[in-house]
Amino acid sequence: MTDLDAWAHVTVVQPGTVPVDELPGRREDGWPEGVTTEPPADPAARRAEVEAETPDLFHSGGAFVLDIPETPPAVWGDGDHVIWAEGEALMIAAPQGVGKTTVALQVVRARLGLQEKVLGYSVHQSGGRVLYLAMDRPAQVQRAAHRLFRHDDRALLNERLVVWKGPPPYDVAQRRDILAVMAQKAKADTVIVDSIKDAAIGISEDAVGAGYNRARQQALREGVQVLELHHTVKKAANGAAPDDLAGVYGSTWLTSGAGSVVSLWGEAGDPVVMWRHLKQPSREVGPFRVVHDHEHGTSEVEVTVDLFALVRRTGVQGLTAMEYAVALFERPNPSRAQKEKARRLLEKRHDAGQLSRLDGAVGGAPARYFLRQAEVHGEVHEA
Repeated sequence: MTDLDAWAHVTVVQPGTVPVDELPGRREDGWPEGVTTEPPADPAARRAEVEAETPDLFHSGGAFVLDIPETPPAVWGDGDHVIWAEGEALMIAAPQGVGKTTVALQVVRARLGLQEKVLGYSVHQSGGRVLYLAMDRPAQVQRAAHRLFRHDDRALLNERLVVWKGPPPYDVAQRRDILAVMAQKAKADTVIVDSIKDAAIGISEDAVGAGYNRARQQALREGVQVLELHHTVKKAANGAAPDDLAGVYGSTWLTSGAGSVVSLWGEAGDPVVMWRHLKQPSREVGPFRVVHDHEHGTSEVEVTVDLFALVRRTGVQGLTAMEYAVALFERPNPSRAQKEKARRLLEKRHDAGQLSRLDGAVGGAPARYFLRQAEVHGEVHEA
């Protein structure tokens, strides 16, 4: 057997896919440049090497399954109304100019301890620094932050907030340790990714989406809380706001790996936009309208549907779950899931003693809900 026969299985390691016989130049031993002529590693030795490199991160089944709180610990949320759960990524998806960065910066401000709530829900203060990856139009992020923070905040901002301007040093889907490394280098326990499209190129491809998700999961595993800003498709199939995960742009692995996904919907610059919780770690938060104060960079929830006023207007007819869903979701033909959510909200008020219910015939008319009234000193009051 000749030397050529013995090494016929050796592979080319030079970057690219150029065949061996097309590689330029030859070494003194006659082999083309870029060909490895070392014998393959012993399988047993290679296995020992892999075992040594694999971290011991295993958990016992009992602790993994049973030792968990009743509701997910929240970075942002109250009780079982969790917008952003610890150890899970939150994605805020929206068209351009609808207020993703405005909301994210308020969450940053709360993580720094400068406010307690955002959109009426508590934000847990960060114990470390916040790293803001201002990759998408950093000058606009800078202007938005300038509207929200004050000169008195300078010392705290210098100590607790770190900003990266422009593209990351590596494509995150290719260098899957880069989010964790950047957080470690910044001494940050929170990373804001603004936005995903600037972190990885080609996010509509599943390979890229899966690669980005691996990077996100590694950062989460190392104790970094991750909030991501992303984009929706231009419009849902019926021209309305996206109301499911299919309305989020890109590979399915982007949303599959997120613990919570929120949609903000409106036109660029709108002072009032729609919030929908498309994927939840616990109970759904919303839907509701968000009112932006563009001058000061703040946002609040607008109360739009007064359930009791709506029930009162129905009078002796009562309110059905379908009618409530139409008003709640602003859709003439709400989905089955939306109608079920409206029914659950009505049932919650019924169980609390605030509404009474008249069941329809089995398989026939729907249940109807009425105000439960109590006469006190000759006056009628809502219970």
